[in-house]
Amino acid sequence: MAERQAAKNPRASESGLSFIASYLTIAAVWLFAITYIFQNFFIPSSSMASTLLVGDHVLADREMLAPATKGASFLPYREVKRGDVIVFYKPLEENGSHMNLVKRVIAIPGDRIHLRNGVVFLNGVAQSEAYVAKPDQSRPYDAYVNDFPSVAPDSEPEVSAQWSLAIPSAIEGEDIVVPPGKYFAMGDNRTNSIDSRYWGFVPRENIIGRPLLVYWSINVPEVSDTDPSLATQAQSTVHEFLHFFSDTRWSRTLHRIQ
Repeated sequence: MAERQAAKNPRASESGLSFIASYLTIAAVWLFAITYIFQNFFIPSSSMASTLLVGDHVLADREMLAPATKGASFLPYREVKRGDVIVFYKPLEENGSHMNLVKRVIAIPGDRIHLRNGVVFLNGVAQSEAYVAKPDQSRPYDAYVNDFPSVAPDSEPEVSAQWSLAIPSAIEGEDIVVPPGKYFAMGDNRTNSIDSRYWGFVPRENIIGRPLLVYWSINVPEVSDTDPSLATQAQSTVHEFLHFFSDTRWSRTLHRIQ
């Protein structure tokens, strides 16, 4: 009987197959996009405030800043620019792996940079950075942070040993000179950011992509700019589940990152 009904109504069978084919095509495109083009990241610290807040979940484009390849010349590749917010692997390994960090590119290869009283001087010109958070007056003045690199890194316990040894060779006059294939990155919340001042330049090959937008933001406790423990991650997940409606920052949904 079923065979007779299918024979009488072949369009119904074709319609069902078309639906399945369309569904599989959409699924394949989505899987390709989230695997090769986009990636999501969570912001655990306030080092990029107020551009990015603790609890922001961001969607990053992995292709725009990727090295161009002949096989995919149709994709919109471009070079990393000053002012780009980037996602990258931290240059130094911690616990046997590289952490993912989000910072802003301040200087590109060949640039000369230094800070005086918290103001960035790029190639000798003071920069007016509207996105930079105002200094936290409750924090004691740190000459290493605000007058970089005028103070020896040995005075800062958070400076990596590798960078402490390498920094003298990167200084010319009062400036740090960015070498070829490297970038100098800092957080927008300058007084609360462990960045290139502490662990050095970001190699080009470490750059994963650039954050495009905040797809979801929730008010959660801040953790340090280091890889959180499994217990901390579990607590954060439980908090997000229990307080999804009450603590979600709905106004930041689809907020564009600049």
